[in-house]
Amino acid sequence: MHFEDGQVPDEYRRYIGWKVGLVCLTGGLLALALVISISLGAAHIPLDEVTRALFGSASSKRFDVIIWNIRLPQALTSIVAGAGLSVAGAAMQSILRNPLGSPFTLGISHAAAFGAAFAVMILGGGIMTSASADTVNVTSPYLTTGVAFVFSLLAAGIIVAVSRLRGATPEIMILTGVALGALFTAGTMFLQYFADDVQLAAMVFWTFGDTARASWSELGVMASVTLVCTIYFLANGWNYNAIDAGDETAKGLGVRVDRVRMVGMLLASMLTAVIIAFLGIIGFVGLVVPHMVRRVIGSDHRFLLPGSILAGGLLLLAADTTARLVLAPHVLPVSVLTAFLGAPVFIYLIIRGQRR
Repeated sequence: MHFEDGQVPDEYRRYIGWKVGLVCLTGGLLALALVISISLGAAHIPLDEVTRALFGSASSKRFDVIIWNIRLPQALTSIVAGAGLSVAGAAMQSILRNPLGSPFTLGISHAAAFGAAFAVMILGGGIMTSASADTVNVTSPYLTTGVAFVFSLLAAGIIVAVSRLRGATPEIMILTGVALGALFTAGTMFLQYFADDVQLAAMVFWTFGDTARASWSELGVMASVTLVCTIYFLANGWNYNAIDAGDETAKGLGVRVDRVRMVGMLLASMLTAVIIAFLGIIGFVGLVVPHMVRRVIGSDHRFLLPGSILAGGLLLLAADTTARLVLAPHVLPVSVLTAFLGAPVFIYLIIRGQRR
């Protein structure tokens, strides 16, 4: 096929410009959604008041307190958690070359749930207090968070260790993750069977993913870890593109496939562990969002990764806002909505995979 001079570069520029435009559009929608989310709630705050408060010139002290102490931390936590889980899922799907790869499907979430149950029952973090008739609080949240984080990293470490022994193939990693998920689920059920009513309520309460749990300091920790891991994933976008073409092709292009796979898996697991340990289990975001973005923007990781970051933050922020409003004045855990969204997509991916 013959191309006129300059035709291919022009087409390529339009191709790249379209993808960049989609990413920028998603970023703009995320900024707009942030302002709207802060505005909505039991106490409605006008959009202009939200904007003034964010720039430090609120006209109402009451609105200023609501925004900075309650709604802004929760909204930013939703964005950071959604972005972190989504970029981890996108990286895992590339590393494993499997559309079902995600932190949730590899047993890391199950390990965190077991760690929380272990802390509640064995380490004494399960005494329950009631601020009101229907409010449950885990009295040792940092203990529970820390143990959940340790077990999440333990699961990731086992996956990496087994992969190093048997070779860092996607099949080995997936099978190890599935086995660990079953093992930790069985361990959680075992602890729940022997727990009393108070401990059982605390275990179940912890598993509900809730972005309202995070304070500014916890948000800072999650944001820092998310930023570091995201920079690494973005820097390896070309390597992930090469791996998508096959391990042999990637090695022929000079990519150290085993090392990229191991480090990426470890960082994605660590990022997931931090978010889940602070917020509880928020399933399917890391699975659903990369597929949604891939269908729109393609599989080029130079655009798929930033698109997943922004779309993940937008999706979880929208879900969290909906969860606050749908049963107001009661607050529905955001994990319930993400599960309702993710489960049908998960089934669709399984069916689609069987037809190939």
